[in-house]
Amino acid sequence: MESLVATFSKKISPYSAEDQERINTGLSWAEQFCAPQQDHRGDSILGVASILVDLNLDADTVIAAVLQNSLENTLPKEGDAPLTREAIAEKFGAPVALMVEGVTRIADISAKNKTNHEAENIRKMLFAMVSDIRVILIKLADKLYNMRTLDLADVADRKAVAQECLDIYAPLADRLGISWMKDELEDLSLKYLNREVFLQIKEIVALKRGERRDFLEKVLETITAEAKTAGIDIAVESRAKHFYSIYQKMRKRNKAVGDLYDLMGIRILCNSIEDCYNLLGLVHRLWKPLDGRFKDYIAMHKANGYQSLHTTVMCAWDPLPQASPGDTFEGRLLEIQIRTWEMHQVAEYGIASHWLYKKGSSAELVRPGDLSIVNRLKDWKQAEGEEGSSESFLEDIKGELLKDSIYVFTPQGKVIELPLGSTPVDFAYHIHSAVGDHCAGAKADGIIIPLSAELQNTQVVEILTATNARPHVNWLRFVKTSKARNRIRSWLQENDDSVIIEKNIIAKKKTPPIEPAKAAPLPEKEKILECPVQRFVQEELGTASIFQVRVEDEKNMMIRFAKCCNPVAGDPILGYVSRGRGIIIHRKNCSNLANIPDFAERRIDTEWENSGPQLKRFKVEARLSTDLFSEIEGAVRKHQGHLIEGRLEETSTNHLTGFFTMQLEQAEDLKKIMKNIRGIPAVYSILSLN
Repeated sequence: MESLVATFSKKISPYSAEDQERINTGLSWAEQFCAPQQDHRGDSILGVASILVDLNLDADTVIAAVLQNSLENTLPKEGDAPLTREAIAEKFGAPVALMVEGVTRIADISAKNKTNHEAENIRKMLFAMVSDIRVILIKLADKLYNMRTLDLADVADRKAVAQECLDIYAPLADRLGISWMKDELEDLSLKYLNREVFLQIKEIVALKRGERRDFLEKVLETITAEAKTAGIDIAVESRAKHFYSIYQKMRKRNKAVGDLYDLMGIRILCNSIEDCYNLLGLVHRLWKPLDGRFKDYIAMHKANGYQSLHTTVMCAWDPLPQASPGDTFEGRLLEIQIRTWEMHQVAEYGIASHWLYKKGSSAELVRPGDLSIVNRLKDWKQAEGEEGSSESFLEDIKGELLKDSIYVFTPQGKVIELPLGSTPVDFAYHIHSAVGDHCAGAKADGIIIPLSAELQNTQVVEILTATNARPHVNWLRFVKTSKARNRIRSWLQENDDSVIIEKNIIAKKKTPPIEPAKAAPLPEKEKILECPVQRFVQEELGTASIFQVRVEDEKNMMIRFAKCCNPVAGDPILGYVSRGRGIIIHRKNCSNLANIPDFAERRIDTEWENSGPQLKRFKVEARLSTDLFSEIEGAVRKHQGHLIEGRLEETSTNHLTGFFTMQLEQAEDLKKIMKNIRGIPAVYSILSLN
């Protein structure tokens, strides 16, 4: 293996002589602690370190990255003692040693199964952000290198790795404001999840490259001339839409890639915020803006610190005096971003701008403590501690921190960031637990709205409280934030004896008042048990039948999932109160229910906490068709369904196999949607997977 130091020497030339020497020493140590059978790790070390150098990160981060696989849990070369944290701290400083240990702890996880392992890995990685965000930057660089070299991995593993990247790492890069890394991770994920669409987009973009170049050159000339006339110093650059954003537009608008025309954009960089708004007016005088396509991220920046003005215009030159007689450009949609140089640096490097090697005035624009994701993770870590449910944590992270946000205002004008789809109850608990516990109603922009209503961006939200108001079990069906859900669950478990809540299942129960009449004597066999009696109520068709169930300790009533039918969230379910094993949850159509002798007497109504939209999975076999994806999405939307995830693979010549997940408001819509998809000419068969 060629020396890592020799290979990397040119890459680190921008660093000072002292930092170059420190980095080279780190590379020498990494090379020393790569065992002979692991020499291929040299490429990985250089690949990850190169990405961090491209991010212009400080020397400490680069050194920590090259040493991340060299601690005690790795195998040194024969005859060498293992490297220790103390040795790293003594040579490179405590911050480097702490980062190396943080990265090592993330990788050194033991779990009972692969799912738990991955969930715990991500949980520890995110919690590491609280101590030093650079640990996450190293892991993101590591993931980007892995995605760039994913062709070398086993075919069976590629899709799983790409899906995890799309679900976790690309959104995480976005939340940290590193836009170029987010774009590349999304494009690489699309390449392995839906190669057919990826190649189709690549081909279309390549075919239109020359035409697009001529068009953009004309746009740049026009804007530059107008800005010069107005006395505004600018730089204009064209930008290619990344493939995944084009793919998202295809899905959102239900169009093939050839039918999309706003595949191009330009970015205008200037010196001040005042210039940004003057340039916006200039652009809108040149070309007509599209209604609803303007966003002001300067006045209200994104949670990751991103600031810019976005507008979409219809470009046409005929009315303009500077148009040449031979110009034949047709009107086209064009997306334009306007920002200052400092905003651009933050947009490209995000939180990494805090550690830029050559610090400029923008280095302090984004501080770790300014990011909501960091502060929210601090709250989570304090609430859960180092131990907790990794899988539930991961679901909360994916649904709350790594998804789109909305911004709403308190009546006093304070800006509150919430996950998309949040309700007034989420807002109330975000303000304070006591406000949520006593929430009685809500107003949005002065109008009373239901507590279950989804809040919209920039609304002014007011919570109406009452001393006798209290949390209701129905709130668990629509709240979106883990803070609200955990508080409601905790309050109900402590104060409401009418329900059992566990494992996202709500079991309805009731303890009737003690009757004055003497209860009938129990059979001798049951007398010996001397267990307390718990009465459950089952409501059906407006009637209630009360039956007795013996449990040893009501507070320890457990909820378990039946192994025979393995119910998952969204499935219609029933509960069976067993003797000594708690409540067993079955699917309503489970064939084993008929074999339980006393099921009728011991059944209990149960439901999922979030019993609104349901997720359904299905598999499609079809002949090769370029419009198949959009046709399937159209069939789902026809019945108010929403396609969450889907992929199509060419499994043989002219044959496609697809796997899809959709969200339905009503379970009965499933048959209608399946029938519609079955009617698509290219589809051979469709199979429900749950």
